[in-house]
Amino acid sequence: MKKILKVCICFLLICSFLNINMYTASAASVTYSKASDIAAVCFNGYNGGSKGPIMLLKTSYYTGSSTVTAYLVCLSGTEMVTGQSTGAWTDLQSGFEANSDYLTAAINAIRSNVPTNSNLILAGHSLGGMIAQQLSGNNNIKNYYNVMNVVTFGSPLVNASNREGTLKRLGDTSDLVPYLSATAVIQYGLNNSTLQREDGGYGGYTNFVTAHNNSYQRSALWGGYDVVGAKGGKAKLTFDISTMKYFKAPDL
Repeated sequence: MKKILKVCICFLLICSFLNINMYTASAASVTYSKASDIAAVCFNGYNGGSKGPIMLLKTSYYTGSSTVTAYLVCLSGTEMVTGQSTGAWTDLQSGFEANSDYLTAAINAIRSNVPTNSNLILAGHSLGGMIAQQLSGNNNIKNYYNVMNVVTFGSPLVNASNREGTLKRLGDTSDLVPYLSATAVIQYGLNNSTLQREDGGYGGYTNFVTAHNNSYQRSALWGGYDVVGAKGGKAKLTFDISTMKYFKAPDL
């Protein structure tokens, strides 16, 4: 009887251990289906410079009909951090489609950590969205990778030509930032026609800062757009969030 009891206890302990491990493994793997999910990843880059504004993840990308391996690159926007190239000067550089230390750091992070010929999905908030668009037209990226998609949150149009991949720009109706670049001014019609807008109820441009900072992670507002910014789309990304790598963008 004692032997049977011991066996039962051991069996229960093993099952318990396996269940814990199985739960841990499944919890680490997440599937994102909404644009607001990707915006939330981009916002992880606002960390005061402790980790950096550039994030990189290897994912399984479900397009609606097939699944491929793709690397997600997320970029946060303007943040005044000493020694980090996410300040006003970089905003000005990107707004006029000039190279910057932030752009260089993003290129180096991708080239050093993503195998050549891999699929890329580029995403960014604000300044990060401008950097994402610049990456999609940079020869150091598009000559070595397949840029599939670019999705931006609260970002103006830059690099309107010579770009690779499908661009989707999301902008709250109260967010003024999507109109603050040279291209957005010169090609206003194109900038406006390529901007997908939703009204977050912020009351117009007088509250654009609040809209810019708070709108894009709202699932109720942006949940109708998939992970690559397509309204009504079915694309999903599955990955292990614990494998996300951060990279700094030093102000050289």
